[in-house]
Amino acid sequence: MLWIRKLTHVHVRRRLLVLAGLLALVFCVSSGGWCHEGPLQLHPENPRYFLWRGRPAVLIGSGEHYGAILNLDFDFRRYFPALARDGLNHTRTFSGTYREDPTSFGITDNTLAPKPHRYLAPWARSDQPGYAGGGNKFDLTRFDPQYFERLKEFLSCAAEHNVIVEMNLFCPLYDDRLWELSPMNIRNNVNGIGDCPRTEVLTLKHPKLVEVQTAFVRRLVEEINAFENFYYEVCNEPYFGGVTMEWQHRMVDTIVEKERDLPKKHLISMNIANGSARVEHPHPAVSIFNFHYCVPPDAVAMNQHLNKVIGENETGFRGPEDVLYRTEAWDFILAGGALFSHLDYSFTCSHPGGTFTDYKSPGGGSPELRRQFGILKRFIESFDFIRMKPFQEAIAKVEGKLTYRVLAEPGKAYAIYLHVPLPNKPKKLEEHLRKDQQVGIWLRLPAGQYQVEWLDPVSGATLRSENIEHSAGDCRLVSPPFDNDVALKLLRKG
Repeated sequence: MLWIRKLTHVHVRRRLLVLAGLLALVFCVSSGGWCHEGPLQLHPENPRYFLWRGRPAVLIGSGEHYGAILNLDFDFRRYFPALARDGLNHTRTFSGTYREDPTSFGITDNTLAPKPHRYLAPWARSDQPGYAGGGNKFDLTRFDPQYFERLKEFLSCAAEHNVIVEMNLFCPLYDDRLWELSPMNIRNNVNGIGDCPRTEVLTLKHPKLVEVQTAFVRRLVEEINAFENFYYEVCNEPYFGGVTMEWQHRMVDTIVEKERDLPKKHLISMNIANGSARVEHPHPAVSIFNFHYCVPPDAVAMNQHLNKVIGENETGFRGPEDVLYRTEAWDFILAGGALFSHLDYSFTCSHPGGTFTDYKSPGGGSPELRRQFGILKRFIESFDFIRMKPFQEAIAKVEGKLTYRVLAEPGKAYAIYLHVPLPNKPKKLEEHLRKDQQVGIWLRLPAGQYQVEWLDPVSGATLRSENIEHSAGDCRLVSPPFDNDVALKLLRKG
């Protein structure tokens, strides 16, 4: 590889990195040699989960605030190793059609709020000054080659670290300041497009604006089709800002139509609601249904009729403490969710490795929390989870006031998680936490021999491991002492 190191032209080196990433997407090393892989897809035996690189997959991440591509000051080459270190395999990113202001949402060093002249949008700059965020206005009829080059580098780097990217195309304009910064605002482009209220930007009311949006989607789909480690999300939080379902479906149709004549087909996601809601009459091309702030994880059970992936792809507004988001993640995955992506405010442009802890942002995130998410991911992957389903009725009784979740292949395998009850937004968290707990649970088990393993979700340590023989009736198990939460793995032997 000496000849690569001798190259000095930055653009040549970048193109070689992208080429290397594309080759890594076509071939992967397996125990038997090299094998061809396709894009992320739903598992054919259980479409509530994913298939990735030939194996069943859940996606668990803890990522920056979505500005990794559009913010030129964010070093994603230092970001992805931080995710991979703990085995995390998901991140969200915004395409650049939307950006924020440094004061938006009280986020410290917000990666979605680039400094003047450091915002990279899909559209090229014109020769006319006057963009509200600094620099020249945009030409919505031309795309910026630098944007697609950086996007491909980002996807390539993610692939090298086995990270799946949620490629979020649009976001509503939450307030007037955000509309003032949008390239689609008539004041910020030279095309005379976007003379409308912010609540009509992501609707079908303005044909010229819709054509700009669909032209961008078509170009993006074409540019990144060769990559396999991503899926599309149409719009972040479309339940704000006047976004219409008809407009969302138009964007889905645009993706499908453009991919029809391209080699690879990618999954498409829609963001459904904050909290929970039942999805009715979904677009047939949508395979992932994402929710935000899904505490408790009721959205999973409410949408089992879809027989598709249910995800929680944004967390926050509960305080900074790790225990809140650790319990949220375990609850969601053991409720049958296949995707959990925490919004991690310890990632900033000055701390792309996720080491910033002195933030005032409206959520949490830390190196320790990411390590705990990695423990959850390894726990669920230790099961044949595509054979499992939510199965709360496996527990006949819990001795003590604890919240619990059960994911099981009844009679064969049980993944159980118990924790102290926690409000969504506790005013005094310390009043809800409990140290040195010990709990008895009564399980409805068929007769047989079982391997029982109790796990500490904070350290990943095995607290106790034993073999039991159960004859008939309910089986009582007593946990080892634990603080706040504990996990149980139970497998039938033979």
